[in-house]
Formats: sequence, C-alpha cells, structure tokens
Amino acid sequence: MSNIVIVESKNDVIFMQGMVEEINCNIQVEPAIYIDDYESLEGLSETKLITTLKALEADLQKRDIEKIGIIIDIDNCSEPERLEWVNKCIQQVFESETLSSTKQFIDICGDNGTNAKLACYFTNFGGRGELETVLKAIKARASPYADCLDSWKTCIESQGKEINQKHFDKFWVSIYLRYDTCSNQELKQAGRKCSMSGFDYVMEHKKDIWDWDNPDLDDLKEFFKLFC
Repeated sequence: MSNIVIVESKNDVIFMQGMVEEINCNIQVEPAIYIDDYESLEGLSETKLITTLKALEADLQKRDIEKIGIIIDIDNCSEPERLEWVNKCIQQVFESETLSSTKQFIDICGDNGTNAKLACYFTNFGGRGELETVLKAIKARASPYADCLDSWKTCIESQGKEINQKHFDKFWVSIYLRYDTCSNQELKQAGRKCSMSGFDYVMEHKKDIWDWDNPDLDDLKEFFKLFC
C-alpha cells in the first residue's frame, strides 16, 4: 500500500523528506515511517489542490493508495479558516467526512468506489507562517549575520517603510544560509550551495544547521507518525 503527501513546493518536499528520515533515525517504530511519494502543488491555489486530488482519485485503485496527507502553509490564516478551505477542495472530489482538526484521518471515497484515509497539517510556527518561518525558528547555528537584520528592520521602519513578516523571514533564512552557515569554499558556488534555490544541497550536506529536536517540530512529527 502507498502513502502520498501533497505539499506546496519543491523545497517543502525536500524539508519534509528530511523530517521523515530524521524521525526514522530517532524513534523506534515498526514499520518505519515511510512516505512513498510527494505531490507538489508548486504554489497554493484551490484549482491546483482540486486538480491534484482528482488525479489521485483516478489513481486510488491503480496505485493502491492507503493514506493521503495534505501539508500546506497556514500563512496568516487561522486553523479553522484553513480547514474550511481544505474541506471545500476535498468535497469537490471525494465523498467524505469533514476535517475538524489537523493530524486526524477522515475516510474518503472516490467515484470508482475505492477508499482511502486523508489527514492534513498546516506548516506554521506559533500559529502563522510557512516553511521559512519554521526554518528560522529551528536554526541550530550561531546567526550573527542574520540576527543583525533586526536592526535593519528597525531602521527601515524608522524611515516610515515596512517589510512584512513573511518577506522578512525569507530574507533572514537567505542570510543565515549564505553568511552564517556557508563555508568559504561553498561561497564560491553560493547560488547552488548557500541558498533556498540550492535547498537540496543544504539538506543533503548540512542538515545539522537545523535543530531537529526542537519542540516546535513536535506537531509535524505527530502528523508523520499517522503514516506508520
């Protein structure tokens, strides 16, 4: 039986796979936590999620899918708002119960009569944000370069300008990767080895720049345990 997790982007795939591997190393579970495949939305929209779910609905029997997970950013929405949005998409495709919370399965049924289980999780830190928000919260190295952005942000605001928190978090992570965690040798290929565009390299060679034991990851770990 296969398990599928739907995520928003390539970098979400890379991070979530890293999390699954980390859990397998640190928790004794039989069978091991394993996600067979990831479906990337490449950006979040109702149309994209519905299209992806329809493709999975058509594949339920052929691919013998047992469990489906949906991981999307909470951004600045509340959990009830995000749940309402996901439920709306699900009910365009499946006969199903309604998701009333994250990290709990509901039964879904496709037109061909095949059944599966589905659960969702919203990427967040402190009830808001996205992947970069989480990465900023779980950094494991000293971050003097990135932390000095706080003074820059204060200066910008003193000039009557603003930078929203989402863009600030992205900027913080980019500086952390490039200047706080990149070796002199890696800086020669900074775009490929010291940036979010090279996140696959970062996660393959420098996973220790993130604190995988950070309690802020506990909810995400609980979500993946559903697939044991």
